[in-house]
Amino acid sequence: MPISETWLLPDGVADVLPEQAQVIETLRRDALDFLVSRGYQLVYTPFIEYIESLSSLSESNQDLDLATFKVIDQLSGRLLGVRADMTPQVARIDAHIHPVEGVARYCYAGTVLHTKPQGFNTTRAPLQLGAELFGSDSIDADVEMIDVMLNLLKTANYQDGIHLDIGHVGLFRSLVKHAQLSKAVESHLSDLYQRKALPELADFTQNLKFGADFYTLGRYSGDLEALQANLSAELFEDAAFKNAFDAVKTTQSKIQARWPNLHIGIDVVELRSYHYHTGLMYAVYAPNRAAPLAQGGRYDGIGQHFGRARPATGFSCDLYALSAGQYEAIHVVVAPKGTQTDLLEAIEHTRKQGFSVIQLLGNDEINSVANATHQLVQASGEWTVTPI
Repeated sequence: MPISETWLLPDGVADVLPEQAQVIETLRRDALDFLVSRGYQLVYTPFIEYIESLSSLSESNQDLDLATFKVIDQLSGRLLGVRADMTPQVARIDAHIHPVEGVARYCYAGTVLHTKPQGFNTTRAPLQLGAELFGSDSIDADVEMIDVMLNLLKTANYQDGIHLDIGHVGLFRSLVKHAQLSKAVESHLSDLYQRKALPELADFTQNLKFGADFYTLGRYSGDLEALQANLSAELFEDAAFKNAFDAVKTTQSKIQARWPNLHIGIDVVELRSYHYHTGLMYAVYAPNRAAPLAQGGRYDGIGQHFGRARPATGFSCDLYALSAGQYEAIHVVVAPKGTQTDLLEAIEHTRKQGFSVIQLLGNDEINSVANATHQLVQASGEWTVTPI
């Protein structure tokens, strides 16, 4: 490869330039400060660790396993994984490193790495920020998590026009169990629901046990009243199905009470990460953006791999995606050379006002500072900041 091409980055990886980096860092600080104010304790997790530890979710989520870079440790000869998601690491902390009796709340922010982009026009190295709540199976825990997620997006200037989607894997999962379907049939149904392929769903469910209910679940997936009116009464006698249905209804009601102007949609067959989530799922969307701003859900029993199964719910977002399109003008003030007391005091005062101040070096002139926007000048004995 010619030396002129060695600076090129791999596909799906990019540098972040000053104007955007400033936005992202400000957002990261504000978001973490907000989460800490809500009682979520900040943790840092290692970028790389033994694959067995990271596999706590991979066993039930093949997508995560495929997204994880794997390398050989030159010290031990064991297989290492570069984290593709920070949730398994926080679950390890909750189970062994910092075992708390009762409810534990954690937040985090850090770079993760994916073998392939996880969506259209996305990076392979997202800056993941999230929050996790362990130790409560109450619907109030899910409501708190959704409320925290919405408020965090508010700190990132996302409020008007956002849309919350709520789903629950329990309805489909309990119906599959009720109908005693094979794994192959379950997988095909899941694919049909994900593709919203109603004509195919109608044909496929004709000869299935409870086939009409499977079709109804897809046809009225966004209308709880229509679902209740059209599903067979026998289904609502199944405790797991009824509990899942009531959880969606209760969550929608409680969130709407807290956020009366928020548009809330229901989709009970939104089965993303179906084998990972165990209950409620939620995602927030903004106008003209296909990918969610933030998403999460319940994943009870996540700590079982570490010997301490706990109810858990959480959400995460990519700060790079969240800050997309936002730019911050950087004001740089150029100060003249000199060590006189009044000049140094003026430089310090200007920095305290929030400006970035660069003092000229050696024989430099003001035009040597390419990104300068202002200058510090002395007039009538006073130092003032003036635009260039």
